[in-house]
Amino acid sequence: MRTIVLFAMSLWPALGASAADADVERRIGELVARMTLQEKLGQMSQSTSLRTPLSDAIKAEIRAGRWGSFLNAGDARDRAEAQRIATEESRLKIPLIFGRDVIHGYQTVFPIPLGQAATWDPDLVRQAAREAAREAAADRITWTFAPMIDIARDPRWGRIAESLGEDPYLASQLGAAMIRGFQGDSLAAPDSLAACAKHYAGYGAAEGGRDYNSAWLPEILLRDVYLRPFQAASQAGVATFMTAFNTLNAVPATADSFLLRNILRGEWKYEGMVVSDYEAVTNLIAHGYALDAREAARKAIRAGVEMEMVSTSFYDHAAELLRAGQITMQDIDGSVRDILRLKFRLGLFDPRPVPPPPDPQRTLAVAEKTAEESAVLLRNEGRLLPLSKSIRKIAVIGPLADSPVDQMGTWSMDGRADFVRTPLAALREMLGAGRVIYAPGLINSRDRSRAGFDRAVSAARQADAAVLFLGEEAILSGEARSRAFLNLPGAQEALVDAVAAAGKPIAAVILAGRPLTFHDAAAKIPAILYCFHPGTMGGPAIARLLFGDASPSGKLPVTFPRTVGQVPIYYAHLNTGRPPLAGDLGVPMGNPANPQGYRSKYIDVDYTPEYPFGFGLSYTSFRYSPPELSAKTLAAGGRLTITAQVANTGPRASDEIVQLYTSGPLGGSVARPVRELKGFRRVHLEPGAAVQVKFTITTEDLAYYNPKMQLAAEPGPYRA
Repeated sequence: MRTIVLFAMSLWPALGASAADADVERRIGELVARMTLQEKLGQMSQSTSLRTPLSDAIKAEIRAGRWGSFLNAGDARDRAEAQRIATEESRLKIPLIFGRDVIHGYQTVFPIPLGQAATWDPDLVRQAAREAAREAAADRITWTFAPMIDIARDPRWGRIAESLGEDPYLASQLGAAMIRGFQGDSLAAPDSLAACAKHYAGYGAAEGGRDYNSAWLPEILLRDVYLRPFQAASQAGVATFMTAFNTLNAVPATADSFLLRNILRGEWKYEGMVVSDYEAVTNLIAHGYALDAREAARKAIRAGVEMEMVSTSFYDHAAELLRAGQITMQDIDGSVRDILRLKFRLGLFDPRPVPPPPDPQRTLAVAEKTAEESAVLLRNEGRLLPLSKSIRKIAVIGPLADSPVDQMGTWSMDGRADFVRTPLAALREMLGAGRVIYAPGLINSRDRSRAGFDRAVSAARQADAAVLFLGEEAILSGEARSRAFLNLPGAQEALVDAVAAAGKPIAAVILAGRPLTFHDAAAKIPAILYCFHPGTMGGPAIARLLFGDASPSGKLPVTFPRTVGQVPIYYAHLNTGRPPLAGDLGVPMGNPANPQGYRSKYIDVDYTPEYPFGFGLSYTSFRYSPPELSAKTLAAGGRLTITAQVANTGPRASDEIVQLYTSGPLGGSVARPVRELKGFRRVHLEPGAAVQVKFTITTEDLAYYNPKMQLAAEPGPYRA
């Protein structure tokens, strides 16, 4: 490690925003001036009531301007007809926005966001979002509720699957890439979707890992970690923000003016539109923060929520609140302006052409590459992997080897199961059906019956090697899917024991929506490939990786605990005043009067993770030269470069993800994490090849919040 001394302080630059087109603003002003209060409140309302076929009632409501947006509405023909009614038969001809949860693909499903984060490949993540936007836009969808950029440091939380991991820098880079992919070069392009940064804010810090639960975050932690991806999304031009379900420091995020007015609008100068989450406005009643829907509407509108998703408190009570002077027409008009501006940006006031059908070959190629890069090799004792294609027979064991729905993962409601190519199908295609012996062993990942074990053991005995497909089904992760235990569910560990007893080489592929704990099982399995639910083309990607047509390159975007009792566990922790020592287990030998061994540790398990953030093995090996610094000091406004040579010293071509971490300063105004990610590069190297990798650091990159909530890079020694 090298030491950098900072001699100056530097603030991050204020967020800027481009000026809105004057003609659009004029047209918005004219529309707002002509609108009745009920039409304004209609724009502030989103419904799920559009169904197939369109009812006469919903047609009449569209003509009357009752709704500004529909969520999960009908099919493409229904959306087209609803839009025709809105733009031709309503009084003001204001178009509708059609929203859909296009989270990690539409009909073609890409790896879950946590898997995409494991690629550490912003351009590939952008490509995946671009393909998803093309497919969804072809079905007349114009708005997606992604990316979810909540920092997630508790794998019990089911929605960690939808996150980009535990690190604010990585989440910021990948979240911005998703936004660029969804929104394309122009929101008005027929194949673009408006993106939505969610859930603002603190949702990933839910107590106990229980979805929707309270979050308690000191402001310095909130700003330094949990808000950084959202600020990056604002800087990336994300079209919309979504408020979170949770309370943040006892104030529901959907009624938190500190988040929505002070930070989002005031500090970041955000000019997009803010939507609540599903019924989050009326959830204020259950929180105990509002007496009834009328008060919920007042608090949410005053805080800065502009569109209410599904619940109808704005439409039902805003007129009364206006008469009582509890909200103002300025509150209403400001919201309507932002909603109309989004519709203009999307090109909805002009006939928006249906985009040409996406190229399925290109989409599937991106899906396969993303699945391939998202796989993380956790273990490879004796270089068991890759397997040889000359293998006589292989046993494929486990229900997840041939389960299209589970392979797609959570939030894939539009995913085409008939598009999915499973690992079993891909291996049969690669090797020939006669060389692949399949035995599911269990009905599903939760199955506790051992009725299928004999067949699984028989398959292993007939084969030269066995590949176990373990993990959790899609329904076990995602929203409202929190788990108190992180072990392999059902009888999977017993299945591992039974197959291991057959005495054949075993590799495991674990498909899951979160980090799992599988220490005992891993001791019996020499090679483990971890695949966060990999989507439509996961099967071919896994087959290529198992047999060496590709080398694993994914790195963990989240820390894997040894046991659930370590949670929350993450790499960028503080050191404490009594840091632990490696391997320091057992009861301390001293006592309070003579505190020998009184350190920050557990007495029954090593404090370190099972697999750390950023970890991932390869089929080749890499050598790093000592890093070189362009200078030993960094002044405000200056730049410092850190360079190292990376060489592929092994037998196979592979990608390597070079990661830059810093720590410090020592002696600052607050204690700082032991290390923080500040940069990464994905490089491809053929055997024997080498490349110079260069990172640039500025004082802005090292800035953090001090006790006065000032963002600054403080002077002192840093390590990189």
